[in-house]
Amino acid sequence: MLMPKKVKHRKIHRGGAIKGVATKGNQVSFGSFGLQAATSGLISSRQIEAARRAMTRYIKRGGKIWIRIFPDKPMTKKGSEVPMGKGKGSVDHFVAKTKQGRILFEMDGITEDIAKEAMRLASHKLCVKTKFIVRQK
Repeated sequence: MLMPKKVKHRKIHRGGAIKGVATKGNQVSFGSFGLQAATSGLISSRQIEAARRAMTRYIKRGGKIWIRIFPDKPMTKKGSEVPMGKGKGSVDHFVAKTKQGRILFEMDGITEDIAKEAMRLASHKLCVKTKFIVRQK
């Protein structure tokens, strides 16, 4: 699973709602087809890996896949049946903070119908609504 090698701060604030639309990473840059986030949200490293596996299996390791998001935000969790207080919990997993319009995955080297189906399978693994994008020539 994806996670940072080193972080500046081990625990960070959760933050509020993810507002606005993506201005960076909102164009298909590397491949011919892309999966774009239609809603904002936090995508965990497990979800990214599950989506990647679903796409790779469907295209039978043909073509190339680019992952355009990286989970760099640590999320903490306190143990079950732990009383209130005694500080913040330990780091449990990492998430990628994703705005609406962000390209999540890209693909190239395969036909459009295969790419569309592979992206559809991947979108079922993610917690945000997505749409299939074809690169403009």
